Amino acid sequence: MSIEIFKFGGTSLKDKRSRKIAAERIKEAVNKKIRPVVVVSAIGREGSNYATDTLIKLAEESYPKLKNREKDLIMSCGEVISAVIMVQNLRKKNIEASGLTGAQAGILTDEKYNNSTVININPENILKLLNKDIIPVIAGFQGISKNGEITTLGRGGSDITASIIGAGLSAEKINIFTDVSGLLTGDPKVINKANFLKTADYKEACELAYQGAKVIHPSAAEIAMKNEIPIEIRSTFNNKEGTIIDAVDDRKKLNPITGLACRDNIFYTKIRAHQGINYDNGLQVFQLLADQKVSVDFINIKESMISFVINNEKRQLTEKVLQKNNFDFQIAEDYIKVSIVGGGMTGQPGVMAKIVNSLNEVGVKIYQTTDSHIVISCLIKKKDKIKALNALHDAFNLNKIGG
Repeated sequence: MSIEIFKFGGTSLKDKRSRKIAAERIKEAVNKKIRPVVVVSAIGREGSNYATDTLIKLAEESYPKLKNREKDLIMSCGEVISAVIMVQNLRKKNIEASGLTGAQAGILTDEKYNNSTVININPENILKLLNKDIIPVIAGFQGISKNGEITTLGRGGSDITASIIGAGLSAEKINIFTDVSGLLTGDPKVINKANFLKTADYKEACELAYQGAKVIHPSAAEIAMKNEIPIEIRSTFNNKEGTIIDAVDDRKKLNPITGLACRDNIFYTKIRAHQGINYDNGLQVFQLLADQKVSVDFINIKESMISFVINNEKRQLTEKVLQKNNFDFQIAEDYIKVSIVGGGMTGQPGVMAKIVNSLNEVGVKIYQTTDSHIVISCLIKKKDKIKALNALHDAFNLNKIGG
């Protein structure tokens, strides 16, 4: 019997009906002689009683300055609650199961609270349960440090848990269950003709995730790629096949582009030269930000000005660093990053021309671009998001690929 990982996101566990369906998916796997290892996120999203953000707000009601150590403690509770409730749902279907915290599942991390990195996985307890025909139900998003401190893996960390455990068990497959049917060529809330993708390779899935698609955590895809474990992203609420993410092949080369992604949780920063700050010492800003674990993007360096883009959650920290070091800076929040992702566009001429022309035709101004082997990104105004994404989707005929 093959081992497969079954990860359920918060929207798949949001109410009794959803949890019943999730348990049914596990029962279906058991009936197919698959040995499931289940990973769960916290129930629902903000507003739900046991969602991560709800638990944080509950703690902050008493005193708003929540230390990172205690924040990890309370954030880890949501997934533990989910694990226990999933165990009960499985027992109701006469399936024996046992809940495990991340620590009990053998996930060892560093001690960077709220965004820890997994150092090692010891699946001994998981294997003991499997050998007794008991399904392990593991609280995602968390682990334990060598000093015995409870840690969490950052937003979307349950996907990382699923991939880490999959690697530790040499699983045949990782199933990511969510409220959508799989990867799409773009956000269906924005793009009129967003199309379902039957397949994508690991690198494309990683880049779509990094650039703003929220179906899978990019680190989870990277771990699966390193360990050559296929991922299927599928809906909890139907039995349709989802998107298979695996190694590179020639399936999609009829179209150089696989999909579009957008990041609108960013701010654009300009630093101008002034008395005391010039080109040479102005470049120190990148090291100063790196020392504070602030990642920058869309870097543009000129004699009189340096500009870059940073994620919104680092806004206060960035301002603090710039003010402390006497930089003359401006911050704008009305920009977004639109990205075109596709393994087939490497070395293919005309891709950038098509991007520029399609955006120009609908009156969208490009303020900056970056590119890599499989990604081209454009910085545009937030107000142009809908027409830009739809124009690019049409220009590359993305409504005609996938399945």
